[in-house]
Amino acid sequence: MKISDIYNKKKSLSFEIFPPKKDSELENIDETLKVLCELNPDYISVTFGAGGTSNCNRTIELAKKIKYEYHIEPVVHLTCLHYDKSEIDKFAKILIDEEIQNILALRGDKNPSIQEKGVFKHASDLITYLKSKHDFCFLGACYPECHPESDNKINEMKHLKKKVIAGTEILLSQLFFDNEQFFSFVEECRIADINIPIIPGIMPVINTSQIKRMVTLCGATFPERFQKIILKYENNKKALFDAGIAYALSQVIDLLANDIDGIHLYTMNNPLVASKICEGIRNII
Repeated sequence: MKISDIYNKKKSLSFEIFPPKKDSELENIDETLKVLCELNPDYISVTFGAGGTSNCNRTIELAKKIKYEYHIEPVVHLTCLHYDKSEIDKFAKILIDEEIQNILALRGDKNPSIQEKGVFKHASDLITYLKSKHDFCFLGACYPECHPESDNKINEMKHLKKKVIAGTEILLSQLFFDNEQFFSFVEECRIADINIPIIPGIMPVINTSQIKRMVTLCGATFPERFQKIILKYENNKKALFDAGIAYALSQVIDLLANDIDGIHLYTMNNPLVASKICEGIRNII
């Protein structure tokens, strides 16, 4: 099933998980998947590491498990910066053989220790190449507060438009903590004639190390209301977990009240996070 078909009928609920770092740990993911799939998501996306066959294998094995054991549609992340055409072709063949139709096309993070192949410089290049050969449904990433490497919002929107023209059918957003940033971004997209579903990505912040990592990776702004929560509970693990869930839940409820197309939860492979959020919106979505 193509994910694009979902948005013709309803609002979506989806999760993101990542493969365990070791193949031996793949079996342990079942406890997480059991809880997540009982929440009846429309799809689950599986992240993809750069520069190594083992990353590809673990992503595929987890996607197969989601599809064939839990009967939930998987979306496979696929980065391209560190791969050439033959490697991408091999990956596409595996997906076709396993009847996996949905790809979240990504450039991938730059990594000085991994050689860039120079074939695919942007996600739009990957989509254009695969679209010419295969019938996948392509999802793309978007950044409500601009990609950290962007010069400005105008160039950011040009790159995003190029990705949509290439064949992106759904956009999943990077995490954010200020809904007004997301609403403004969606409005800017519509002005730019980007009219595909734009799904907000929400990550409940449940520990201080996670907060520091998010600031470093994506530069998301922290509203004053959120900062006060962190300062108040940063030394109380349980209180911070509860406060982080409550803040994320308030974001989700506000987004749904403003008629967005769905919610994508970054679960961090923590089923309790997804369960708490879903419990709070059980009668809303």
